[in-house]
Amino acid sequence: RKETCTMCSVGVPPGPGLGTTGSSGVDDAHVFISSGENVRLPCNNALHDCKSTTWIYNRFSQSETVELIGLGIKKKNTERHERLSLGSDCSLNIKNVTKEDYGSYICRQYVNDKQQGNDARVYLHVLRVSSSQTEISAGHSVTLSCQLYSYTGVSCDDWIRSEGIHLFWVNQAGDKLINSDSRYQISAPDHCISTLTTTLLNEDHNREWRCEVTQVKTSVTYTVRYSGTTHLYTQCTHMIVIIVEFAVFAAPTVILFQIICPRRAGRKDSQHREEIVMNTILQ
Repeated sequence: RKETCTMCSVGVPPGPGLGTTGSSGVDDAHVFISSGENVRLPCNNALHDCKSTTWIYNRFSQSETVELIGLGIKKKNTERHERLSLGSDCSLNIKNVTKEDYGSYICRQYVNDKQQGNDARVYLHVLRVSSSQTEISAGHSVTLSCQLYSYTGVSCDDWIRSEGIHLFWVNQAGDKLINSDSRYQISAPDHCISTLTTTLLNEDHNREWRCEVTQVKTSVTYTVRYSGTTHLYTQCTHMIVIIVEFAVFAAPTVILFQIICPRRAGRKDSQHREEIVMNTILQ
């Protein structure tokens, strides 16, 4: 099976209700991104150079605080140090973001071992879509799960509910999918997770379903692509029809194609089950 996942990211400034003020009095920043891409976390309290800059990280309130950057130098004892770098403006750059990267990041300045100014906090929210099935083909059911990983001092579900943010699914025409359509079953175990279940049809080849997040204009698109048996049988059927139309008396030839095509399809299908492509679309 071949699986390609291409994600795009965006740093989204706080929208209505998203701008929160930390205990230091500095506005907290919120950055939304899709897993698999690179992201830049701004440092809003940087001094004239980055030798005083320290970045620390917490995934959630009870987790251990991890120092990622100390006085402008990247710490090598962290499990993701190879994906981190410090920008010329003291921002923290993270490559190939994963869902484990969500959480609270604090940019702090030290001069002569004394903290200068207030902390600048950035909350990183990671959006991810996945499929419960490893093989995708027409006639089979598929369940897509869209999840927003967030931490802002409270649980993701509490925070997203208080901010009026929610996840929803749309088709490639931009129409919102709803449970009243008998083809789709949509459920939301909580405000940070939304699942879409549907039975795939032949015409769903290259079909896109998109999970969107309100307010921040961020979305993840899941595209299904078939290959192998389904299309080879279609090609063989067309070939047989043409032969019958223009060579009515060539019955042995028709029989030969009827035997060869399914065998080729079977060999092809064993090599390439399906191809799943996941894209992120930013609006």
